[in-house]
Amino acid sequence: MTISPEELAAIHAAAFSTPRPWNAAEIADLLSGPQAFLITEPDGFLIGRVITDEAELLTVAVRPEARGRGLGTGLVATFLSEARARGATTAFLEVAADNHAANALYASAGFAETGRRPGYYVKPDGKKIDALILARALSPAPANS
Repeated sequence: MTISPEELAAIHAAAFSTPRPWNAAEIADLLSGPQAFLITEPDGFLIGRVITDEAELLTVAVRPEARGRGLGTGLVATFLSEARARGATTAFLEVAADNHAANALYASAGFAETGRRPGYYVKPDGKKIDALILARALSPAPANS
């Protein structure tokens, strides 16, 4: 499925107020990097990248009306598989401490808190929210026969 940066930005804007949603130019710029990859579904997407043996989940966005149907779980599972296939042995991400749904999703995928950035995110009302740094080990990709 091909989806434009403008469509991705619209999904991101519907999904986020904190952190600030990314615009189409920011998404296109990020995806132009050789390490970045995009996983899409009709109502959501995930952007990740692998540099050497580390994978980073940069964003996962699901339209609000499509939440609660397992779409995020599927996107994260695909990210983990793709990261392994690209040689990653560890996966990292950053998430707002008050994003309880995302934190539950990541915990169910095996991520655990490894650090915290106090006051990293600023909500539209000016309130500061900590960023949690989460990580998990990845088992090696199966060998091709």
